[in-house]
Amino acid sequence: MKARTLKKDKVNIITLGCSKNLVDSEVLSGQLKANDIDVAHENQVLDHNVVVVNTCGFIDKAKEESIQTILEQVQLKKQGDLDKVYVTGCLSERYRQDLESEIPEVDAWFGTMELPLMLKKFEADYKAELLGERFLSTPQHYAYLKISEGCNRTCAFCAIPLMRGTHISRPIEDLVKEAESLVKKGVKEIMLIAQELTYYGLDIYKRRALAELLDKLADVQGLEWIRLHYAYPNKFPMEVLEVMKRRPNICNYLDMPLQHASDHMLSAMKRQSTRQEMQELIDKIRETNPGICLRTTLIAGFPGETLEDVEELKDFLIKNRFDRVGIFQYSHEENTSAYALQDNIPAKEKQRRAQEIMEVQQEISLEKNMEKIGQTLRVLIDKKEAGRYLGRTEFDSVEVDNEVVVQSGKVLNPGDFVMVKITKAYDYDLEGILVE
Repeated sequence: MKARTLKKDKVNIITLGCSKNLVDSEVLSGQLKANDIDVAHENQVLDHNVVVVNTCGFIDKAKEESIQTILEQVQLKKQGDLDKVYVTGCLSERYRQDLESEIPEVDAWFGTMELPLMLKKFEADYKAELLGERFLSTPQHYAYLKISEGCNRTCAFCAIPLMRGTHISRPIEDLVKEAESLVKKGVKEIMLIAQELTYYGLDIYKRRALAELLDKLADVQGLEWIRLHYAYPNKFPMEVLEVMKRRPNICNYLDMPLQHASDHMLSAMKRQSTRQEMQELIDKIRETNPGICLRTTLIAGFPGETLEDVEELKDFLIKNRFDRVGIFQYSHEENTSAYALQDNIPAKEKQRRAQEIMEVQQEISLEKNMEKIGQTLRVLIDKKEAGRYLGRTEFDSVEVDNEVVVQSGKVLNPGDFVMVKITKAYDYDLEGILVE
C-alpha cells in the first residue's frame, strides 16, 4: 500500500457548466466539510488526492470539455498523483453506461441527484440539518440561490429534463433560511436560478409563487440585491414586476430566454409562444417597469431555420432593443424531439448567423451605453485587475453582462457599493470615476 493512501483525504471539486452545477458543488463541499473532510474548489495547489468532476452535458462543446477534464484527471491517477477520480453532474446522469465502459479508470459515477450516495464513498453521512449550508466558491459578496430543480417543459432542443428530471420547487421557508445564512457569510447579492423561475411553486403550492418568494427574500436584512435569471415567457406572472417595483433591493433586471422570434421557429422549437404574444409581454413588462433591463438568449441554426427566419430575428432585436443578449449555436442532442429532425445547417453557417445576429445587438448595446454617459450609477465592486476596479450596476449579472471600469484613487474592496459617474462607453462595458 502506498504511504499516501494512509493520509487523510483531501478533495478537489472541479465544476463545469452552469451556475446550477456550481451550487451543487458548493452543497457537496459543505457536506464534506461538515464530515471533517478537507475540500477545495478548483484547487490550483494540487495537494489533493481525490477529485470530483461535476460535469455539464448540455451541448456538444460542454460535453467535450467535460470528457477532456475527466481524461486529464484519469491521467493524473495513472501517474500516481491521485488516488480516486469520481464523476457527477449532467454528463454522468445522461451517459453513465457508455462512460463506464469507455473510461473504466473512473472510480465511481453519480447522477445529478445522488449526493448521499457520493458521500458514502467518503464514509461520510448526509446531514439533512445542513439545509442551505454551502462552502461558497464565488467571491464572498455574491452567491447563487437555486430555488427549484428540473423542468416540465418539452422544448424541442433541450436535454435538461433528461438530466435534471421534472420540476421540484424548494419551500419558501427553506430558501429564506438559506438566504439569511448566505448574508451572514458576507453575501450582498443573490442571483435566483432555476431551469424555469416562473414555474416556481406550482408543484408544492398549486400556484405560481415567485412573487411571494421575492417579497420574503426582500425582507432579509443585509441583502442588497436580488437578481432574477431564467424566466420563461409563457404564462409569465406579472405580479413579479409589481414586487420588483415595490422592493428596492430587487434589481430591475429580468433574464428571459426567448430563443427565437420567427413563428415558424418558435413552433418547431415547441416554445408555446408566438412572436405576437412575446411582443405583447415585452411591451407590458416595459410599461409596468420603465427602465427595466431585459436580457434574453437566442438560438441560431435550429433545423429548418431559413435566412428569412434570421432576418425576422434581427428585425425583432432592432424593434425591441434588448439591453443584453446571448446567443447559442444549435447543438443536435440525442433523445430530444429535435433529434428526429435533420441537422441541416452546417456548423460554419450556424456560426455566421450567430455572428450576424450579435453584430445587430452590438450596435444596440453601444447606443444604450452611450446614453449612460454623464449619469451617476450605483456600482458593486467585484475585483481589482491591472490597477483598476471592475464592478457592475444592478442591470448587469456576473460574467454574462457588462462591467463598469472604475477609476479611483481611493482603496475599494470587493463587495463595496459606490457611486460612479459614467465618462466613457464601449460596446459592452462602461467606464467612470468614483463620486466621493
